[in-house]
Amino acid sequence: MNLFGTAGIRKIYPDEVNPHLAYRLGLAVAEVVGGGNGYLVHDTRITSPALSLAFMSGLMAGGMNAFYIGLAPTPIAAYASMWHGRLGVSVTASHNPPEYNGFKFYDHEGYEYTRRLEERIESVINEAKEREWFRSGKFYFSPEIVDEYIEDAAARLEPEKKTIEPRIVLDLANGAGSTVTPTILRKIGARVYTINGDPDGFFKARHPEPRKDVLEEFLPAYKAFNPDLVLAHDGDADRLAALSPRTGFIRQDRLIAFYAALMLRERRGTIVVSVDTGRVIDEVVERLGGRVERCRLGKIHEKLKEIGASNVVLAAEPWKLIDPVWGPWVDGIWQAGLLTKAIIEEGKPLDELLEAMNIPDYPWDRRSYRIEPKDLLNRVYQGVVEGLSEALGEPSNVLKIDGVRYEYEDYSWILVRMSGTEPKIRIYAEAKSHKRLREIIDKAEGLLVKTLESCGGKVIEKSIG
Repeated sequence: MNLFGTAGIRKIYPDEVNPHLAYRLGLAVAEVVGGGNGYLVHDTRITSPALSLAFMSGLMAGGMNAFYIGLAPTPIAAYASMWHGRLGVSVTASHNPPEYNGFKFYDHEGYEYTRRLEERIESVINEAKEREWFRSGKFYFSPEIVDEYIEDAAARLEPEKKTIEPRIVLDLANGAGSTVTPTILRKIGARVYTINGDPDGFFKARHPEPRKDVLEEFLPAYKAFNPDLVLAHDGDADRLAALSPRTGFIRQDRLIAFYAALMLRERRGTIVVSVDTGRVIDEVVERLGGRVERCRLGKIHEKLKEIGASNVVLAAEPWKLIDPVWGPWVDGIWQAGLLTKAIIEEGKPLDELLEAMNIPDYPWDRRSYRIEPKDLLNRVYQGVVEGLSEALGEPSNVLKIDGVRYEYEDYSWILVRMSGTEPKIRIYAEAKSHKRLREIIDKAEGLLVKTLESCGGKVIEKSIG
């Protein structure tokens, strides 16, 4: 059984992930890490406490001390590991539906585990043994780490000048960021209005993934607060989306380009981005004297480690940002702070700042297709990839870092990939005209449906954004 996917472990409870597996996983991690202190947080999913306690039992049985932080955002696990321990663990399935759960791991430097470390854990999960009784680890309750994170982040995000007190609507998705992000934004000078702020592992208010199609349904409610900016988390607060009350969902590539522009003012270096990002990032970064390097989706932390944090200005993929100055982990709370700080200092809403900094917005589309039966996933993927190689003309460049990305002379591109956590085909595209984008998407979707029908499958869910 392959435990790890694109970003840690995310599987359906209890068929694929359960307390029995969690205990074995704790033993295996303790053997790989080899002792010391492990810090654990969990999100609001109703299965998270059971998995957390089982994992910590395995960890202690394997000789590690377990420090239980409790309900808290995923970034705090990385923060605690870097400053206090040898291991950080978040029990979460991030933005996946409520029936999913899983684990994310961080090393003593705050890096998410690399694929190599994940493979070591998988290799010993059935052989790892309990230590002798006198070598058993101890249990500690450490909720104070949350306050430490809040105070540290707020101090570092303190605006250099305060021109306005922005009105920020913060949609917390009934997730783990409910007490942390609002507190930090208020501390640095924003007036914050929270929506969906009560912890709820069923995510009844909205889907925990902060996609365009999910969030724009809430725009009338957001606008009622007359905000300068709307921010939205996923279930464990490592992701962040932004919306303008005037123009709606702000494309993630524009946000990444904005972060890059802010940070390239201070130092030059490489901007690491995932393969599903668009050309606006290249344009802005090259204009400011930086360089862009693309990598697999979900592996920006590995590329950051490979290049060296001192050489990377930022690493990002849609919804996710790593600021090496703060730490080498994805942190949606820090993102929220950076955007709020910029608005406070510049005295303008975010959409106006993007325009003032000449960060363009090209036509784009991101789609996910959940298919059944799921064992057709690879066959359908191959059918779309092979069909597109003829349907859209000869590409000027082909990237096979993660899925297949075809790039064309007119600066349009399309990426087709299989999800690493769900039975989904994902299609991302960008063009300089809506007509060209429509052509790309129509042909890709047509190929997907045709391939599925030919082998007796069907699309059971389509999401956009």
